[in-house]
Amino acid sequence: RVAGPCVLVMFGVTGDLARKKLMPAIYDLANRGLLPPGFSFVGFARRDWEDEDFAQVTYRAVKEYARTPFRDAVWQQLSEGVRFVSGSFSDDEAFDQLASCVMRLDEERGTGGNYAFYLSIPPGQFPTVVQQLKRSGLSDPSGGGWRRVVIEKPFGHDLASARELNDILEEVFPADAVFRIDHYLGKETVQNILALRFANEMYEPIWNRGYVDHVQITMAEDIGIGGRAGYYDGIGAARDVIQNHLLQLLALVAMEEPVAFDADSLRMEKEKVLSAVRLPADIAEGTARGQYSAGWQGGRQVHGFLEEDGIPPDSRTETYAALRLGVDTRRWAGVPFYLRAGKRLPRRMTEIALIFQRAPHLPFSATDTEELGQNALVIRIQPDEGITVRFGSKVPGTAMEVRDVNMDFAYGESFTESSPEAYERLLLDVLIGDPPLFPRQAEVELGWRILDPVE
Repeated sequence: RVAGPCVLVMFGVTGDLARKKLMPAIYDLANRGLLPPGFSFVGFARRDWEDEDFAQVTYRAVKEYARTPFRDAVWQQLSEGVRFVSGSFSDDEAFDQLASCVMRLDEERGTGGNYAFYLSIPPGQFPTVVQQLKRSGLSDPSGGGWRRVVIEKPFGHDLASARELNDILEEVFPADAVFRIDHYLGKETVQNILALRFANEMYEPIWNRGYVDHVQITMAEDIGIGGRAGYYDGIGAARDVIQNHLLQLLALVAMEEPVAFDADSLRMEKEKVLSAVRLPADIAEGTARGQYSAGWQGGRQVHGFLEEDGIPPDSRTETYAALRLGVDTRRWAGVPFYLRAGKRLPRRMTEIALIFQRAPHLPFSATDTEELGQNALVIRIQPDEGITVRFGSKVPGTAMEVRDVNMDFAYGESFTESSPEAYERLLLDVLIGDPPLFPRQAEVELGWRILDPVE
């Protein structure tokens, strides 16, 4: 799939996300031949830059962070469409200049009036930028092209703010032109959940309450908040990753088979599952929150959360959150789903573990199986993408002794091509207009309905 003629306008080009992920992803797409020759990239920020200055910033980001090898010919073609507009979000004149810039690109590079606006900015700035796009006519597809807007999580901080944010966006853009990026949904292993379940007959028959004891979905980070105090304080682990990333993983694990692999079918099944999620009757007993304290990690001394720069000493924001959920469907009734996320944990990893029930009868003596745990299927999202199956096997020898062993599948060992970065896939889907991997507003609201009572 190759994107058609278009312009990508990015707000927030001076941030880490743009430099480390988005600019390299654009180059990688071009390097793989997935962007048209006339593709154009426009940056908007308050820097006093010319087009050449911004092209140099993009070049350095590409050289440092791109996944694919650097090729001068690809960069030269890409750099011919790089433009920069200087101004603040409240500056009418700057947005008028932006409108003139993209119209010139239509004429010079044949981009056809197709514009995608990437808002890599704090949510508090969304209303100003969206209204400026409307005022300047940039959001109006009257010229025959399409207009799309891309926003990053968090999609609000509770149900009320999520609805308010959606009202702001849909006042200017139609619902099918709003792309909410949850980069986890672009990861290869997350999409492989659907392939594992619905392309293999051996797993789906046991993917239910008759065989599964419980499900654990974990996102652990070994770092602290770093320089993100301004964002993280008041948000916390639950709002930051459980409401979006982990609930999306739960939906993919627990959903029924869609009738087709298209946006409407996938979203319908995910929404059905999220609407069936139930909190424990006693929320205090079924949830846990905590903050990391000072200590040693990786051979060096690290600060506690309350000692980090910019964090008030009386902050109640959690850096660890865990909750137990139920899914009230015929498939999952009575099976607990444990979701947990935290920072400064022993190692970095994200995984989904289906833990199976024990065999109803073991014809061995207790000593034969004392080292035998429960069977498990573990889907590793990051950093070591793959799948592990844990089962019992006889230990070599004359005695009957059964012990857990692992059978592993690793993406890096089974496929010669490397997995594209999540942002590569998602940016391409935006430019093509393919929405299966983007949650719509109903999913966002269902996520907040689940989390709001906990917070």
